[in-house]
Amino acid sequence: MNTCVLLRGLTREGGHWGAFPQQLAAQLPSARIVTLDLPGNGGRHRERSPSRVPDMVEPCRKELRELGVTSPYLMVAMSLGAMVALAWAEAHPAEVAGCVLINTSVRGVSPFYRRLRPSSYPTLLAVLSSGDARQVEAGILRLTSRSAPVAVLDDWVALRRCHHVSRMNALRQLVAAARFRPPDRRPTVPTLLLSGAADALVSPSCSADLAERWDLPLVRHPTAGHDLPLDDGPWVAGRIRDWLDRR
Repeated sequence: MNTCVLLRGLTREGGHWGAFPQQLAAQLPSARIVTLDLPGNGGRHRERSPSRVPDMVEPCRKELRELGVTSPYLMVAMSLGAMVALAWAEAHPAEVAGCVLINTSVRGVSPFYRRLRPSSYPTLLAVLSSGDARQVEAGILRLTSRSAPVAVLDDWVALRRCHHVSRMNALRQLVAAARFRPPDRRPTVPTLLLSGAADALVSPSCSADLAERWDLPLVRHPTAGHDLPLDDGPWVAGRIRDWLDRR
């Protein structure tokens, strides 16, 4: 495995992985770890976010080409990023060696109230409406993590202030996630599903639904939330290594 490409979710960027790239590198010492930002997020926050998941694939492919990173890639992606990985693997299977999909969901497989739990709506509305960076990031952290260190909030506030995601881009990403339908067929590339049993944003049943629909391996963390790499990055890295070793 030469390259692992990491993709985050809604309004998140490469910096939100925290220590996880280093934790993954410790388990896969021969791999190059590359974090990409979806259009509208992170270093690309001035770009317009596509309102369709498949339209997010080409900008990411272009960035890898510009970086001189050659395929095939292992895609490690969570939430909205995992939908992008699925679209990427469907459109360009020769470029994708495998996918690790973390706490994701897709239309047509799980009902909307499990794909986005109603209890999360107030926090998501605040993301779209509030101008207070600390208030917004504190809400997101409470919603997505069960055990984040206190210092994470300061890091996230700094990221928001440096790379502010516009309300329209956040809305476009929400629309893209809500409307995304996966291919009818099982992914043609090897795929592993990971989920956190304490996910307050997306029901863990969504990963279970995908595993059942496509007969895919699923490993569930007993206590982690939606941001599984933040809550227990070494566990995630270890499960990826184990899966690759079995293959």
